[in-house]
Amino acid sequence: MTANDLPTTEAIALVSAPAPYVLAIDIGSGSTRCSLYDAYARPIRKRIAKADHRFVEEADGTAEIDADLIAAEVADVIGQVVDGVEPGLIRAVVMDTFASSLVCVDADGAALTPCYTYADSRSARHLAELRTRLDETEVHQRVGARLHTSYHPPRLLWLQDEQPDVFARTAKFLSLGEYVYAKLAGVEGAATSTMAWAGILNRHTCELDDELLAAVGVDRSRFAPIVDPDEPITAVSPDVARRWPALEGAAWFPAVPDGYASNVGVGASAPEVAAMSAATSGAIRVIVDGTPDVLPSGLWAYRISRTQSIIGGALNDVGRVTLWLQATLAPLSYDEVDMLLRAAPAEGTPLMLPFLTGERATGWAGSARAALTGVSSASGPRELWRGAAEGIAISYQRVFEQLREVSPGIERVIGSGGVAGAFPAMMSVIAQALGFPVQVVNVKRVTMRGAAAIALSVLQPEHPLAIIPQTDRTEPDAGQRAYYDDLRRRFDEAYAAIIAG
Repeated sequence: MTANDLPTTEAIALVSAPAPYVLAIDIGSGSTRCSLYDAYARPIRKRIAKADHRFVEEADGTAEIDADLIAAEVADVIGQVVDGVEPGLIRAVVMDTFASSLVCVDADGAALTPCYTYADSRSARHLAELRTRLDETEVHQRVGARLHTSYHPPRLLWLQDEQPDVFARTAKFLSLGEYVYAKLAGVEGAATSTMAWAGILNRHTCELDDELLAAVGVDRSRFAPIVDPDEPITAVSPDVARRWPALEGAAWFPAVPDGYASNVGVGASAPEVAAMSAATSGAIRVIVDGTPDVLPSGLWAYRISRTQSIIGGALNDVGRVTLWLQATLAPLSYDEVDMLLRAAPAEGTPLMLPFLTGERATGWAGSARAALTGVSSASGPRELWRGAAEGIAISYQRVFEQLREVSPGIERVIGSGGVAGAFPAMMSVIAQALGFPVQVVNVKRVTMRGAAAIALSVLQPEHPLAIIPQTDRTEPDAGQRAYYDDLRRRFDEAYAAIIAG
């Protein structure tokens, strides 16, 4: 079959969809979704379900969610999607989740804590302590991640200090995906990428980093065995087939972080293609063979398998900034925002450092908070919106600049995510800041599709996937370069004075 003969990613009716089918689950920051995909990784019509949820967020840095609530949501959406599907057609179950999550469970597998999310920054004091005890540069080069509140090491110290009884009773430290799998299917196993995104996997050995675990007083036996994405788990609880007959005999692929699935979902699986996600949080990532010898200080490099890594940087707050603007200082209609962001930049626009819940790439200031400067009596909702969008764009630029140092062959940047869909003109501002074209893919639920594609690549490695429709590229305007260069200078100066200082 030639490329011209391949179908697109448009949804297909069940009666026309070729098997094998994959049941894909996506646990995001704002919802749990589930969908059935066919052999071409096309979603099957009317076989999709969604349950909305929200993190519990507090001013002290709390950002958590009830792990049992999520397990119940997953069970519910699975039931809706597979109802009436004949046994034997669904060959695999696969899941992606927001990354860097942690649930403490007891010896019976019951959750002792909520799920602590990547955005929880209550371990900031313990992060500062770790940075005095360890050489952060050495840690970064070993595990591919900086010391930060997003990752396990400071959070494990925080648990020991703030909840010593819970820490002592914890038999296993699990990610959210592991916990849901254990509750619903009796499955044990942590994806290579999940442990890497937790900041505790040595990227050179693909094993847990003993030196880092020793520094936080946790033995590797309190984590699940590490499983590569091509090693699905078939030993599942018999309760699965009794509860969902359609899943009888299906293999359960280890739950992977959403960043990995998103790259695959948009077609960014090669080193010349970078994926830029713009959802509640954001990132720019590229998949490469092996792992870089040396990492720039602002990036991470997570192993996704024995043979590949994903390199990039993440932003805590992208869609979260737009939601905050709409709910507080600067409510505007979608049309107003679209016109505003497509317009040429204007001198006197306020500058925003968009760190509502702390900074990851590139400065890794976990306790950082947002700042607005240059606000005058002439600054209204439009000016504040534009300043916030430019601050987000410069945050992406800071990541992309370092990413090209380790992957200079990048030829394309593919954008996706809820913000790209709701505010497509945001891609124009980002393209100007990057000085690089941005192309948005025209496919829904790219992260969940990517999870399905990962499973299909193992089930039928020679079978092609559906073609992803592309939109026109957003090209940077050379005439705006001087403005964005000056904006970057002002951003860096404000960052140095307010955040780094």
